Amino acid sequence: MKHLVILLSILALNGCAQPNLVFDKRFVECEDKWVAFSKDEEDTYTYGFIYIDAQAGLTFNKEGRFKYNKLNAIEVEKITGSSIKARLKPNNVKVAIIPSTIFKDLQIEEYPDWLKFYKTDTGTVKRLYNWGYMYNGWGECKKALSFLEKAKTLEPEYKGLNVELAYSYNCLNQYDKAEKVLELDVIKYPQDAYINKEYIYTLSKNHQIDLACQHFSKTKTILKDKQYHAENCYNIMQYYYENKDKINFIKWYKELENWEITNELIRTYADSMKKNLEK
Repeated sequence: MKHLVILLSILALNGCAQPNLVFDKRFVECEDKWVAFSKDEEDTYTYGFIYIDAQAGLTFNKEGRFKYNKLNAIEVEKITGSSIKARLKPNNVKVAIIPSTIFKDLQIEEYPDWLKFYKTDTGTVKRLYNWGYMYNGWGECKKALSFLEKAKTLEPEYKGLNVELAYSYNCLNQYDKAEKVLELDVIKYPQDAYINKEYIYTLSKNHQIDLACQHFSKTKTILKDKQYHAENCYNIMQYYYENKDKINFIKWYKELENWEITNELIRTYADSMKKNLEK
């Protein structure tokens, strides 16, 4: 009997053991997940649900706070009345995904009831495209593809879809796929500066630098929107820098000076590459 009592005590302690909350996820990795923020000075966790609002983007719906008492049991302080929502920036703040083993203690279900109001159009091309666009902007290109490729099967000619797919493919170093989806778009939409920019980038990364240079020369003539010309020059310059072709690098370094540089990092990186080649 003595051994049985000891065993039951051990089981009870294990049953109350705190879950291993691992704070290793960025906000953009937690769509439709319950998360907890790191403990505050009172050893209390703020917790809630992360979802995407089509207009606001990544959003945190605060559910409340919880902590573990001296008996290792969860004490919950839930928000009542109006909900508290906060728009999240896709930064490097790390949160922990809450394990399902403590859902009951926190008085939550896997998905809150109100989430259904944000899921009314999940199968539409527009939504799939918008989600892919957002995830590309957050640097989550693999996740973006999961939406964009579905959209492609539904409506292959959806405006803007091919260039967004190409962005994902380029981000994942799949340059052949990017070139394939863009080669018709640059003909179909010759005045679209963004499509032309992505196409030049793709060609330069896919070791077709002569075509990239030719296409840039063409865009100088036909495009009214010149906002990407400096970036196009930089991408071509980078190819020559990586291949230690000093003559062509200097040629395109001078070409860069002809265009307005809105992103100062382009100038900084260009000057740095020039100094390295001159060593």
